[in-house]
Amino acid sequence: MSSSSTTAPPAAAVPGGLSHRQIMTILSGLMMGMFLAALDQTIVSTAIRTIADDLHGLSQQAWTTTAYLITSTISTPLYGKLSDIHGRKPYFLAAISIFVTGSIACTFSTSMIELAAFRAFQGIGAGGLMSLALAIIGDIVPPRERAKYQGYILAVFATSSVLGPLVGGFLAGQSSILGIVGWRWVFLVNVPIGMVALFVVAKVLNVPHTRRSRRIDWLGALTIAIGVVPLLLVAEQGQAWGWTSGRSLACFGVGILGVIAWVLVELRMGDDALIPMRLFRNAVFSKTSVLAVLVGMGMFGGMLMIPQYLQIVKGASPTESGLMMLPLMLGMMGASIATGQLTARTGHYKIFPITVSMLLFMTRVQWNTPLPETMAYMLLFGIGLGFTLQTLTLSVQNAVPPQDMGVATASSTFFRQLGATVGTAIFLSVLFSNVGGKITSAFHSAAGTPAFQDAVHNPAVMSNPANQPVVEMLKHPGAASSGADSVLNDSSFIQKLSSVFSEPFKQGFASSMHVVFFLGAIITAVAFVLVIFIKEVPLRSVSGIQAQAQAKAEAEQAQQAQPALDELPGI
Repeated sequence: MSSSSTTAPPAAAVPGGLSHRQIMTILSGLMMGMFLAALDQTIVSTAIRTIADDLHGLSQQAWTTTAYLITSTISTPLYGKLSDIHGRKPYFLAAISIFVTGSIACTFSTSMIELAAFRAFQGIGAGGLMSLALAIIGDIVPPRERAKYQGYILAVFATSSVLGPLVGGFLAGQSSILGIVGWRWVFLVNVPIGMVALFVVAKVLNVPHTRRSRRIDWLGALTIAIGVVPLLLVAEQGQAWGWTSGRSLACFGVGILGVIAWVLVELRMGDDALIPMRLFRNAVFSKTSVLAVLVGMGMFGGMLMIPQYLQIVKGASPTESGLMMLPLMLGMMGASIATGQLTARTGHYKIFPITVSMLLFMTRVQWNTPLPETMAYMLLFGIGLGFTLQTLTLSVQNAVPPQDMGVATASSTFFRQLGATVGTAIFLSVLFSNVGGKITSAFHSAAGTPAFQDAVHNPAVMSNPANQPVVEMLKHPGAASSGADSVLNDSSFIQKLSSVFSEPFKQGFASSMHVVFFLGAIITAVAFVLVIFIKEVPLRSVSGIQAQAQAKAEAEQAQQAQPALDELPGI
């Protein structure tokens, strides 16, 4: 560690320092908002298959996920920039309010398209929840001391990570609660939590802020939307449209022009830009931004597949799949705690993101892989997540000037969400473009087996109403392909089939998911190589507020000293 990091004055001796009690008071408000965002990420993932089946649009689930990620991704840098100018509190309160309103709207969805629209509105609020909370933590807690408070922050993620899949699975598994369909409570449960968060944040979040006179980069926000949205749409719909179709090429063209326009606008805006281009001259910031995109693609895209694998292939109920996700969550929690403690003791953090390649283990999962083995791979995957996510934010915050804390934190979140959005869209596109053919191929292979032939010639099996989807496939020549494609709209019948008929469906899904996991492993392998070339900057021993207070005090001293210098002979 360099001398600069070891000679920094203690936090309490630096102007603008906060006491432990003050930090904990503020942290209590932040944790409510972070809990809201973290819970939503996990509670929906376990229930999405049930939601999609009920709304008859399993293959359209990508729209609900992508719409949420698009709006949250685009709004994230805007929250960061505006909060740097006007302060964090008003925008944090606005983010919570928008998120809760969107959650209420989601409960009234009657189709997957409606749900996607409401999730898009909800995402506008979500864009500020996590990024602003992390920015405020960067304002009040020095990087080297952050591990002292890591346990409180991790408690939020730990609780939401465990409760989210369990609550999501439980609610999705209920036919109705208080006269409302069970899965609708997945969104409705955000309302009381959000109301409490609003009250707590309004009361305790009083962080000192020096208002800066800056232009708001609305044109930058517009051009980044023009650039990002078409590219995300073609990533999600490219397989269905055709990658060289007119619509795909139009999206590529508009997106590329939008990105070019955004870069030109940001260069013109200078320090007032949504994401100032000067930050990319910082090697740590630029490389970590690329790494965040890759991690978002590989990690979050991979996480999306696991609950579906457990429910469709393993036949787990939504609640059971939530319980089965515990190894992943425990691995993530344990690795995050270890990362914080080791970072505080050693001041080094670069080694931890190297573990992103642990997604590679998920490529070993097949349709008949024993559940204990699958859960062991999930544990390793969770460890990779825990070692990576918080370290990326820490390295970015530590590499930029304190006055750019908000925009840098939001940028890190933006690039990670951008990667997650692209990864989700591409992975789901790959899954659903392959699964029909994989199922058809599995049926052709199974048709010649004695067990399958015995079932076909067994009147009791063929007359079973649960087996009618397969019976219809067998009655009509060439119907196997269309029957396999029908599972994209409703997969719930798979678990009701006789085992000999359900296995080809499970094999088809597992084979398609194997392709997705392999693609994610390639992406994280590239991230592994990139980490090696990122320079580790010694961690600062002062918080963002303290650093700005120091800079202000030094500027005032310089101004006071200047008149005295002017009076000296020869000056």
